[in-house]
Amino acid sequence: MALEQLQPATDQQASVYSPYIQGSKRNFLPYAISLYQKGVLEGHRKIEGSDNIPFVATWNIVTLPSDLTRCRMQFDGNAELSYEVTMASFEFISFLIELIENYKRYRVTDFSQAFYRKMLRIED
Repeated sequence: MALEQLQPATDQQASVYSPYIQGSKRNFLPYAISLYQKGVLEGHRKIEGSDNIPFVATWNIVTLPSDLTRCRMQFDGNAELSYEVTMASFEFISFLIELIENYKRYRVTDFSQAFYRKMLRIED
């Protein structure tokens, strides 16, 4: 599913998450919620000096911002390259907002460095 085809979530759906999202990121909140409700995303991890690696991310959908979302990612269609991370849904929505912002800027569907650090449990 292409990110350009996302329809924004309703104001009522967005209002549940708006206390957790600050500043200009709120502009993307209805789209991030809409993407979240799909439960799946295909994209490409950008690798400098190499080909981008395709991935499929899937996650469970919860209703409250404090409920936990478990995201599973599989890279290059290879089960050995599967990873999983669990976080509060408002935090995952924030990462989806960053993904949408980056897509609008660079036309690449990929999560942020901060998301991968969390997924790989790399401390800052």
